[in-house]
Amino acid sequence: MKFLVLLLFTAGPASAADLPVSPSAPGARVFIVSPADGAVVHSPFKVAFGIAGMTLKPAGEAGEFSGHHHLLIDKPELPPAGQPLPNNDQIRHFGGGQTETELDLPAGTHTLQLLLGDFEHVPHDPPVQSEKITITVE
Repeated sequence: MKFLVLLLFTAGPASAADLPVSPSAPGARVFIVSPADGAVVHSPFKVAFGIAGMTLKPAGEAGEFSGHHHLLIDKPELPPAGQPLPNNDQIRHFGGGQTETELDLPAGTHTLQLLLGDFEHVPHDPPVQSEKITITVE
């Protein structure tokens, strides 16, 4: 009796690293309008976002030189390039194209930074990120 053994190898499902990275527009930038770096605030407080050189679009809506804001809170480093940004306490998604939010953070010193993500929440190449600011919540 003869048996035929057939082995199939597949790469499996696409990983986050397989997602294409959208290019950013030359000179594009995002910035935190308020609060200012070094501000002392009381929770809850408003954070306003700014953008220049790119177009805001909701998550899921592709477009050249477009994306939506992600707010990094107390995040020491940028997330890995080429992968979708997680949605958690340190990385807040604004997939509706929002340009502001209200934060309720515990008392203490905190850092805030914006990072633009494309329609799939993947940062652009090169990344469009704000300066990191430091605030104190009393």
